[in-house]
Amino acid sequence: MARPCPSCGAQLDETSVFCGACGKPVAPSAASGAPTAAPATPGQVGGLTENVAGMLAYVTFIPAIIFLVIEPFNRNRFVRFHSFQCIFFAVFWIALNIVLAFIPFLGWALSGLLSLVGLVIWLLLLFKAYQGEKFKLPIIGDMAEKQAAAI
Repeated sequence: MARPCPSCGAQLDETSVFCGACGKPVAPSAASGAPTAAPATPGQVGGLTENVAGMLAYVTFIPAIIFLVIEPFNRNRFVRFHSFQCIFFAVFWIALNIVLAFIPFLGWALSGLLSLVGLVIWLLLLFKAYQGEKFKLPIIGDMAEKQAAAI
């Protein structure tokens, strides 16, 4: 008995695992006796896709800490990388602003300018994580990668 491919609609045998027309994996039919559970989607972690979880890690440092504590997020290297990079970037940014606060006039003026630079970097990190890329900041990105690799 033939059945349609859920992606392209081409007719498949009931024992087909891949569509012959589009090449996408399909779950076997219940009539074939094989389990009907769909295969796990790569890139999924804790009900979110990797890229969305990586992007959410940059929304303040609180989600980053939560992702490092809660399973299954803390086992995913992509999410761990972005979480650590967010935390390290936040610590660096806070330390830089504290140092600039102690420099009269010039430090205060630089603080305003660097705030704009920080906003652009933050938006870039959000965008790159959403695209599924591991965009590494100099020094901070290397530290984050080392921490993400150590499970």
